[in-house]
Amino acid sequence: MATTTIRYTPEFKRQLVELHRSGRSATSLAKEFGPTAWTIGLWVKQAERDRGKGDGGLTHSEREELNRLRRENRKLKEEREILSKAAAWFATESGPSRRSSGS
Repeated sequence: MATTTIRYTPEFKRQLVELHRSGRSATSLAKEFGPTAWTIGLWVKQAERDRGKGDGGLTHSEREELNRLRRENRKLKEEREILSKAAAWFATESGPSRRSSGS
């Protein structure tokens, strides 16, 4: 059975986080707006991290930078592998010639 993922907008998440901060419970917000209480709790934790008051996890900007650096690292590894194979191929193609020296 396939499940579908519901994507909530950043503005919707911010509004629910603000409602939670104003004193409403995650359970009551979940009943009224749809996302689970657990999901709302994750949004609240991430918002706290982004404000610098969290549990030490990554902020959104840190997570974006990490993803960018991982993509860049993967690309550099691929390029290095290609260059390594090309160098090996050229080394075998332009190796010492096997002509007899005539002596």
